Amino acid sequence: MAARGQKPKPHLQAIREGTFRPDRDSEGASFAPADPVEPDWLEIMPGRAGDIAAVREKAAEVWARTVPALVISAGLTDPQRETAIEYCVTVARLWQAERELSRSGLVVETERGNVKSPWVTIAHQYRSHFRSLVGELGLSPAAATRITPPDPGGADGDIFD
Repeated sequence: MAARGQKPKPHLQAIREGTFRPDRDSEGASFAPADPVEPDWLEIMPGRAGDIAAVREKAAEVWARTVPALVISAGLTDPQRETAIEYCVTVARLWQAERELSRSGLVVETERGNVKSPWVTIAHQYRSHFRSLVGELGLSPAAATRITPPDPGGADGDIFD
């Protein structure tokens, strides 16, 4: 069963805000401040079937637009990049599903008659995953209010000096 109440703040955010208490908060993991390295999208999404090249391009575009902002706003580091990769793949796959829905429609004809397109289910599953990642990374307007940007000259810089 999931824990009740608000998600705990990351350790460094509690320090930046001056709300850290050792009896209440855990220090959690600390990562060296190294910028995330963009993955090889061909390695993550190999193949030549259908629009996979366009999906890889979309993932790279999302990375270029989102990850630099996350480094500045949330202090994203290279050891945490898998979450950012998962976000980029999810956005690209959701984009792919929406394109296929636009092409084929919500209902497809089969030998058993008209049925819901499988792309509807795929889009729904990726959209659900997208919402959880948006909250995790602080990319929605509501989630962004819970993220405090790192102070480049403040307490964060002293930890790794």
